[in-house]
Amino acid sequence: MSDATLTTPGPQGAAVRLERVLPDPPDVVWQALTEREQLKAWFPCDVIVAGGVWEPGAAISFPFGPEPDALTLTGEVLEVREPELLAFTWAEETLRFELTPRDGGTHLVLIDELRPGIAARNAAGWEVCLDRLAGRAPADDAWRGLFERYTAAFAPTLGAQEGPPAGMA
Repeated sequence: MSDATLTTPGPQGAAVRLERVLPDPPDVVWQALTEREQLKAWFPCDVIVAGGVWEPGAAISFPFGPEPDALTLTGEVLEVREPELLAFTWAEETLRFELTPRDGGTHLVLIDELRPGIAARNAAGWEVCLDRLAGRAPADDAWRGLFERYTAAFAPTLGAQEGPPAGMA
């Protein structure tokens, strides 16, 4: 596990970088990043790629529940280089997953380009998600402590930090 760090600002104004060393090789981690059923185990919502194929230009929808009125974000696949790079938009953000072989496993880097005001919120959320991807079960309230820590770390550089969207706490 590694703490989220701020990187060179992206087009949205900020970027957060998280890293993990996973025991599985890149081709196995790639499946966890691209197969809908595996994504459900760790990603914060469902991920539906139009046509079921991760290729540049493919539309993606991200429903946060099965209800007809559930929040659904949209995105687009930007870059695919199996099994080393996957980039796509998630609403106004850009997510970039970089996979590098390391000692029989995978060094995963996630970069989230986002608005400055949601950096702490997203860093905390991705920290929990990546723990799930690594096979760890974070405590139900793990997000809150991480959010407080990242708010303290990021606010001096980025300004006030927003909490979770309404109904998502």
